[in-house]
Amino acid sequence: VDLRREPQYQGLATASVLAIQRHLAAGNQVLLYLNRRGFAPTLFCNSCGWTAPCRRCDARMTVHSRPAGLTCHHCGLEATLPFACPTCSHELSPVGQGTERIEQLLADQFPGTEVLRIDRDTIRRRGELDAALERVREGHARILVGTQMLAKGHDFPEVTLVVVLNADQGLFGTDFRAAERLAQTLTQVAGR
Repeated sequence: VDLRREPQYQGLATASVLAIQRHLAAGNQVLLYLNRRGFAPTLFCNSCGWTAPCRRCDARMTVHSRPAGLTCHHCGLEATLPFACPTCSHELSPVGQGTERIEQLLADQFPGTEVLRIDRDTIRRRGELDAALERVREGHARILVGTQMLAKGHDFPEVTLVVVLNADQGLFGTDFRAAERLAQTLTQVAGR
């Protein structure tokens, strides 16, 4: 879906929401794939342009809502959410979508429908992935949201729609194989 021409709400195109509604009404399951965990990729100041940097490495901190805080997904550093911009004291905004934000959005859009998020933040201990996948196989979880953990090697016969959010983000990596890896990921997730 070309988001320049399609109305959207918090990164989810109207066409995608309508397709999700159709598939859920038919009694099927839906999978939304986003290769970005957390609530938002960065915390941003609209006034001065500050973004939350990691003190230990050259990355930006990712915003998480549960538990609330900032985490560097490269080196693991954790920090509290600042109340205001440390540079100019203006309000800060979480920018972009992560699996947490999409999970919350879908829970609001489809009340009464179980939304299950599978990523490294929700699956931490041995057995948790198996328990989550069992909820999917039993049909309890109707909407699945996840990262590559969900895209590879699973069989979901009741999933009839896969929505890949921000699909072209993989094209902008520094790896010269970025386009090839994106094509492999899209093929894998579509096979679910």
